[in-house]
Amino acid sequence: MAQWDLRGAELEAYTSTVAEPPDFDVFWERSLAGGPPGLRLDRVDTGLTAIDTWDATFDGFGGHPIRGWLHLPVGGAGGPLLPAVVQFQGYNGGRGLPHEHVLWALAGYAHFVMDTRGQGSGWTVGDTPDPAGSGPAQPGFLTRGVEHPDGHFYRRVFTDAAHAVAAVRTHDAVDPQRIAVAGASQGGGIALAAAALVEGVSAVLVDVPFLCDIPRAVEITDTDPYAEVTRYLRAHRGARERTLATLAYFDGVHFARRAKAPALFSVALMDTICPPSTVYAAYNAYGGPKQIDVYPDDEHEGGGAAHQVRQLGWLRSLTP
Repeated sequence: MAQWDLRGAELEAYTSTVAEPPDFDVFWERSLAGGPPGLRLDRVDTGLTAIDTWDATFDGFGGHPIRGWLHLPVGGAGGPLLPAVVQFQGYNGGRGLPHEHVLWALAGYAHFVMDTRGQGSGWTVGDTPDPAGSGPAQPGFLTRGVEHPDGHFYRRVFTDAAHAVAAVRTHDAVDPQRIAVAGASQGGGIALAAAALVEGVSAVLVDVPFLCDIPRAVEITDTDPYAEVTRYLRAHRGARERTLATLAYFDGVHFARRAKAPALFSVALMDTICPPSTVYAAYNAYGGPKQIDVYPDDEHEGGGAAHQVRQLGWLRSLTP
């Protein structure tokens, strides 16, 4: 795969033209309304000796139970308050098995791995159903409930993410002032939403994010998941305006404008799943201090393990 999207100065200057719904803030205030999310924990024996793990459940959108793993460094529950990382998953990935996501706990953080409702049957497992239905949709998640933003799949997921941060903030071992949100691909899009919807997030790690500048992505890439929208519109002729109007409520460009915490982005210039220009659309709109690491020879894996090294150092510099 060659570099195929905008390049160099064009990317650095690119500004999305995606229209923001006039009631965007009201919509999300209404979506987030409700009582405290709660946090229920059951200790799990994972066989790992450096990390303590709990099977976690909190109340997401509509009070629906959302699962996750809470990892703490051994002894972390009784010592000084820990900074935390709340991690969101890529497309059709769930929280996985307890040992699959342990990097941040090994680095000394409280680490919460949020399950994504209705997903977790792609590259790793999940344990959270989505009890809400939708109208006719393409296989996948991007067009579920696309008839109206109230019923869209990502309304529930983004609300779950905001509640996850609020739930982690209540844990006795966690410093509520030092909570970072993190994710790659779909997880990066969810992290952007959480950073905008939750007051006081301290840092944002956004890797090759999905759900940014959605109209452009649909037009320039024929790769799933964005191709789900193309196939949907091919079947539902005349629904283009309504579909894009719904998806605008979940576009990372609008959340990026509202987020204020320091952010570290990554972009891969050979990425056909989340095109580089759509990543820059969110990055260039971002409302807080920001940096972006560019991987010119990478596809959707982004910087991979090398970028994790970069993240460890960057986040440590913010949360000593």
